[in-house]
Amino acid sequence: MTAVQGTDIDIPTEDGTADAYLTHPGDGGPHPAVLFYMDAFGLRPQLRSMADRLAGAGYTVLVPNVFYRHGRAPVVELPEFIDDALRGGLFQHILPMGQALTSELAMRDAGAYLDRLAQHPEAADGPVAVTGYCFGARLALLTAGTYPERVAAAAGFHGAQLATDAPDSPHLMADRITAELCFGHADEDPSMSPEQIQRLEDALTAAGVRHRCEVYPGAPHGFTQADTASYHAEGDKRHWAALLDLLDRTF
Repeated sequence: MTAVQGTDIDIPTEDGTADAYLTHPGDGGPHPAVLFYMDAFGLRPQLRSMADRLAGAGYTVLVPNVFYRHGRAPVVELPEFIDDALRGGLFQHILPMGQALTSELAMRDAGAYLDRLAQHPEAADGPVAVTGYCFGARLALLTAGTYPERVAAAAGFHGAQLATDAPDSPHLMADRITAELCFGHADEDPSMSPEQIQRLEDALTAAGVRHRCEVYPGAPHGFTQADTASYHAEGDKRHWAALLDLLDRTF
């Protein structure tokens, strides 16, 4: 792991200004870029720490506040540790913001995020990788399908609603994807049922998308997030191995 430099930045979008965290190795050279989509709890120290870990492995990483239309991060005031007793109250505020972020809006924003990475001198030229957590996995999959020429790899962990019956379900974009994909699903996750997991697998296979979809036994939804009661050390370790392996193969 190398020393990293992280800073808060602003990204102009068609609908305003998205605040974001940008981090990269401190050696001054360009590095492969990763667009990192937050989980529902948003841009906070935990995600900055995860982004720094990726940067330390040799990548330039951008973590946008995708809820920027509702304010700068933290959009919802969060405790240092999110236990099960607090989760319900927090989601009363978070769910309406997630529902307001339609696929159309999210992908319009994705273009701005990708443009910002392309303009940064610490980001290498060429396609990027995308990773996402919780509902951010949905955004990662949508980004791979919306911008196939700009995304070389995409990953999602404890993703939610990736293959539903909705007409805009992300799995329906499988035939547009050229990136290699990797998904680590939470075991017994109500937001990503076995039926959805199979539907996603079938869609990617039928479209000829290079992919790996795995279920992590015993890992609950949110298993990568060390500042929550859902954290699962073995699942998190497995997620890092899978993500870094995907990035190593891509770049």
